[in-house]
Amino acid sequence: MTMWRPTSPELWQGRDDSAEASNALRIFQTIAQTDRFAPKNSGIALLGFACDAGVRRNHGRPGAAQAPDELRKALANMASHSGHARLTDMGTISVEGDQLESAQRALSDAVQACQQSGMRTLVFGGGHETAWAHGRGVLDAFANDRIAIINLDAHLDLRKAEHATSGTPFRQLAQYCETQQREFHYACFGVSRAANTQALWDEAARLKVTLVEDLDFRREAFSVLEQVLAGADRVYLTIDLDVLPAGEMPAVSAPAALGVPAQDLLPVIRQICQSGKLQAADLVEFNPLYDRDGQGARLAARLAWQIAHWWA
Repeated sequence: MTMWRPTSPELWQGRDDSAEASNALRIFQTIAQTDRFAPKNSGIALLGFACDAGVRRNHGRPGAAQAPDELRKALANMASHSGHARLTDMGTISVEGDQLESAQRALSDAVQACQQSGMRTLVFGGGHETAWAHGRGVLDAFANDRIAIINLDAHLDLRKAEHATSGTPFRQLAQYCETQQREFHYACFGVSRAANTQALWDEAARLKVTLVEDLDFRREAFSVLEQVLAGADRVYLTIDLDVLPAGEMPAVSAPAALGVPAQDLLPVIRQICQSGKLQAADLVEFNPLYDRDGQGARLAARLAWQIAHWWA
């Protein structure tokens, strides 16, 4: 896997409180690290996808390639509680130049290998082009299962384009399912009508996408989510951080004018994690170049912390 690199141990550092008590531990002290790609038979594989190519192709603000390591650093000093000791840092797929498709293939293969070995996958993108690779890896690992793709996002990401971008992943996954003669189950929560053209809404209707708009999130999210979870064997959760208000998450390619606050998102994430069906999750579109005093990194890392903590 030529695009794969191990994570530098220097990223996993933090405050050492272990002299206080044996369980006074932080993530940097409990996460397992590896210098070669060798999936285990259990636990959570943390993978990075250091990629700007999809955002550049989609005319967004580049910088997301730096996200995986920045999020690792933000996560490192958080307390290690139930579930966090299951984390293993499995390294990063790095995109060289514009070799997006090759890198996506490498990430899909890595995800499939981890899933089939018995691990679940937590991926730090990268732009939302991460989802085509991550989702394909999950679909390939469980070819006979009903996979629900749940996207927390202001955007539908169903664009038509000659080449893959950060705006095309769910159209690509829909086409992939069609070639395999399997059903495409896609739900987008927090979607903004103002941020998606009518053509994208029409495409969502054609593909029978389940939608909860940002304005309706508090009223509809839980009842719709129950239906989505009931119809799935396994779930792939992808969180585009631009679903959050720009005031909470400034560090993204396309900051949200309105957005869904983290306090509203977290109960939904918790229900997905504790459903027993969550197989894979990722956080995408974090852009450290536009962060303010590490605010965005800390919030994104807290979401990752909660996923690992709640993951049944």
